[in-house]
Amino acid sequence: MNSSYQQLVKNLEYLKLKQMHEHLDDIIDTAISNQQSFVETLVKWTNYEIDRREQNMVRSMVKVAAFPHLKEVKDFDFEFQPSVNKQQILDFTTLRFIEDKENIVFLGPSGVGKTHLATSIGIAAAKNRNSTYFIKCHELIQHLKKARVENRLEARLKHYRKYKLLIIDEIGYLPIDQEDAKLFFQLIDMRYEKKSTILTTNVNFKQWDEVFQDSKLANAILDRVLHHATVVNIIGDSYRIKDHLDKEND
Repeated sequence: MNSSYQQLVKNLEYLKLKQMHEHLDDIIDTAISNQQSFVETLVKWTNYEIDRREQNMVRSMVKVAAFPHLKEVKDFDFEFQPSVNKQQILDFTTLRFIEDKENIVFLGPSGVGKTHLATSIGIAAAKNRNSTYFIKCHELIQHLKKARVENRLEARLKHYRKYKLLIIDEIGYLPIDQEDAKLFFQLIDMRYEKKSTILTTNVNFKQWDEVFQDSKLANAILDRVLHHATVVNIIGDSYRIKDHLDKEND
């Protein structure tokens, strides 16, 4: 019996079933005391391994997504920002929009929580094992420009196209010239009706032709972004100013 036990321990170590190895004695003792069947014991045993691997998978997907912070919906102050419909945001976290290949656009002035909400939905997506990636618009453009110079633009576009959810933050904070706008259009066009994209912007859609410095390209981008999209227009005060005033009043 002892030799069989030792062989089992060695097998678990070899197979790298760490959780099953660590909980082996507890499971055997419980099975004996409760007179559990072999199948019941095996189910409990494997559940330890599956649970830990799922936790590791979630942590890995959240890390790969490159979120700027790990703020979730529960951390958002809906009372301070009453223009935001809490039930709508909670519905986004059910990820229906990803299944339907729809987009979300958060529109509003700086500091009202656009990035927080976009990130919180992204975290929900990553935790549900949807490939997710967060990137600022300026950084995205720089990566595409570099890839074009190095003759690997197609590969880079495919890289960003693959994510089930791509979050592009801060569109309009910095101007985008016509050549760069073409790169951005290519990516949006590749994802159109195939994958979901969340965008945040402080610029009204009527002014996007100024951002992209080409009205035709701006309209083509907007056409694809908004065709299957929900626009969340946030009208409110800046959290950053609120935090600063709170500190002054302390």
